[in-house]
Amino acid sequence: MAAAKSLTGQEIERVLHYLSQHDHVLRNRVMFMMTVAAGMRVSEVAGLTISDVRDADGSVRSEIYLAAHRVKHAHARTVYVNTRLQAELADYISSRTWLDDTQPLFPSCRGVRRAFSANTLTQHFFWLYKHAGVKGASSHSGRKTFLTSLSSQGISVFVLAELAGHRSIATTQKYITVNDDMKRKAVELV
Repeated sequence: MAAAKSLTGQEIERVLHYLSQHDHVLRNRVMFMMTVAAGMRVSEVAGLTISDVRDADGSVRSEIYLAAHRVKHAHARTVYVNTRLQAELADYISSRTWLDDTQPLFPSCRGVRRAFSANTLTQHFFWLYKHAGVKGASSHSGRKTFLTSLSSQGISVFVLAELAGHRSIATTQKYITVNDDMKRKAVELV
């Protein structure tokens, strides 16, 4: 299986434009942004409930705790949510009527209590990228983009490994795409 591609800024904009033209705009945009801006796996996004992201007072959390049984390789982790993504989550949450906090954050079209399965959301991302005209992207591309973007800004691979929930930096390094722009910036530091 080929490695997921890291998305360019132009490709991210292409996906966001495509999403803006179709049904379930807010839901689909926030699901996409959870991968690109928080580095979440598709299976983690699929499993989120409203109580995972919202405090008792209704505010959106800046950190989402994922217990070991909800994460690949049973390695619990905390997902950090930047202020821009918190605002998008708040807009999405306020646009919906919630029955209770155990309800899926991203319900499928099969009903408000029916979450996407990891497999169905993986297919959703496949078709999203295909219809948006982004070649070579997969459900893992948002996560790879998140890590590559932070790496290009000089964030330590040790911090990246923690953010990704990886136990080994060798795993994290496989996610980082080195491009010509990164190399140009590097030589300018000398």
